[in-house]
Amino acid sequence: MTNLKKLPDYGAPPYTEDDQEPLDGYKYPDFSDWKRPDGPYKVAVQVGHWKSNELPDELSKLRVSSGTSNGRTAEWEVNLKIAEETKKILESEEIVVDILPATIPPMYWADVFIAIHADGSDSSYTSGFKVAAPRRDMTNKAGELVSIIRDEYGKGTGLSEDPNISRSMTGYYAFNWRRYEHAVHPMTVSAILETGFLTNPSEARMLVNNPEIPARAIANALTRFLEGHIVL
Repeated sequence: MTNLKKLPDYGAPPYTEDDQEPLDGYKYPDFSDWKRPDGPYKVAVQVGHWKSNELPDELSKLRVSSGTSNGRTAEWEVNLKIAEETKKILESEEIVVDILPATIPPMYWADVFIAIHADGSDSSYTSGFKVAAPRRDMTNKAGELVSIIRDEYGKGTGLSEDPNISRSMTGYYAFNWRRYEHAVHPMTVSAILETGFLTNPSEARMLVNNPEIPARAIANALTRFLEGHIVL
């Protein structure tokens, strides 16, 4: 089993192998007759590491997961600015948007959930963004969401893609409805985005000083996905 304390404190919160498995006695729910609730498009933008000290007891070991920084600005601050800019853009298109902290309301549902994070590295030369879908996806749409985000984010920011997808991304706690009460609903199409490296001076300048750039790319991706894949 991986030692949690030896894993890095940036990006998606780290996990042990045990965190990937459901609790004893878990039974998969039946969503064969599930139907989308009536209403306009609904998007949830989670601010990675924001208010992580308020996480519930079932996620208490992640309360110390504070994220990375560039020496002046904490990751959660960058994530929050990007989330707020994304919300403004999407709401101008009459899309309902919730900004969520580290704690996810129990079995939270939205058409799309995206967790916003920023990456860190011991090297200031490490660069790029990365995006991942949940390890288990009952919607069968998360792969297409990730593909669209990859396309729009790369075009919109000019950043290259970092292919190093970790288990902490695909097994992100907000996706793990099999184990945690405070996780997204299984029929929420979900993704996690590492927007760039705060430890890379060039990428940090964009993320900190021009959050509207990554926000516009994210909003373009979500709008494109909703209009092409979600039937109202």
